[in-house]
Amino acid sequence: MNRCYFDHNATAPPHPAALAAFAEVSQEVFGNPSSVHREGQAARQRLESARGWVSDLLGCGKKDLAFTSGGTEAANLAVLGVVRAAGTIGTHVITSAIEHPAVLNACAQLEREGAAVTYVRPDSRGRIDPEEVSNALRSETVLVSVMHANNETGVLQPVAEIARLAREAGVLMHSDGVQAVGKIPVNVRDLGVDLYSISGHKFGGLKGTGALYVRDGVHVQPLLFGGRHERNRRAGTENAAGAYAMGMAAGRLVDYTPVARLRDRLEAAVLERVPGVSVNGAGAERIPNTVNMCFDGIEGESMVIALDLRGFAVSSGSACSSGAVEPSHVLLAMGLPRDRAKSSLRFSLGPSNTEDEVDRLADAIAASCDHLRKLSPVYACS
Repeated sequence: MNRCYFDHNATAPPHPAALAAFAEVSQEVFGNPSSVHREGQAARQRLESARGWVSDLLGCGKKDLAFTSGGTEAANLAVLGVVRAAGTIGTHVITSAIEHPAVLNACAQLEREGAAVTYVRPDSRGRIDPEEVSNALRSETVLVSVMHANNETGVLQPVAEIARLAREAGVLMHSDGVQAVGKIPVNVRDLGVDLYSISGHKFGGLKGTGALYVRDGVHVQPLLFGGRHERNRRAGTENAAGAYAMGMAAGRLVDYTPVARLRDRLEAAVLERVPGVSVNGAGAERIPNTVNMCFDGIEGESMVIALDLRGFAVSSGSACSSGAVEPSHVLLAMGLPRDRAKSSLRFSLGPSNTEDEVDRLADAIAASCDHLRKLSPVYACS
């Protein structure tokens, strides 16, 4: 069976150049980047080359970029680092109810430490209203954190407008850009954000690599204690091989316009052929590769398994929430009832997908829906 991969938001296939770069540095340039000898300086050179490539991708200066172990650490460093630097007790944070767990759980930790957090809810399309963020601002607000693109629905958020409102209020702005980078052009200076977190394995790098943009002059309290690495922002010997691989991937991104056409082809085919289907986030601007659909009368996990058996990898939501019995917090925040939230699937495409794969997936969705609905007493009675 030729398997087809439609779960790029969970992780993208590594770029061959990234794999080759990782192997080269791991095997031949294995020195510690902080060592002064030739082997160490060779590793430092690779690390700084990677910093240049990734900073070019984000439109920032090299000194503004700190390498991390991934998007989760980068988001934690931004959220916890800013608030703790300001003095947690009595401070206030604004975030959205649709953030990735890396941000939501960091905010929950801040609440345990004495901070207040406001969770702004989206509209029915999954979009955060900048005015709602503005209305939530207080004199004690120190940080606003709103993601650039939602990992489940693909809905793009008005980050630049929210950043402008935060800046006018003298409040720092962080955006989780994990799902945006590589799929749409990103320039952190144009966005006006103060902090921006990314993850390498979402755009062709390897797992265990990420980065945080920190605007010059912004102070974050480190999460780790040790050496003076990454300009005192992230202690620990840098993963030069992983960073170099991420940099290689950053320099080899492709135009996602053809992917958008494939996404639209899949969406149209399913809506035409399968009754009782709706698109979560319809009408909102989305990243070009993602569609989240609700299939009435079907458990999402059952659909994932049925499609997996037919050779298609898809997702019922965030990979970081796999195994959770609760429906998607994102879809619930958008106003979906629990049963419809649990009946939703995410299809996230990539440059390697083809029209033939999309058409075969549409066939598999139609066949799986028909089979599962025949077994569903809920759908039979509806």
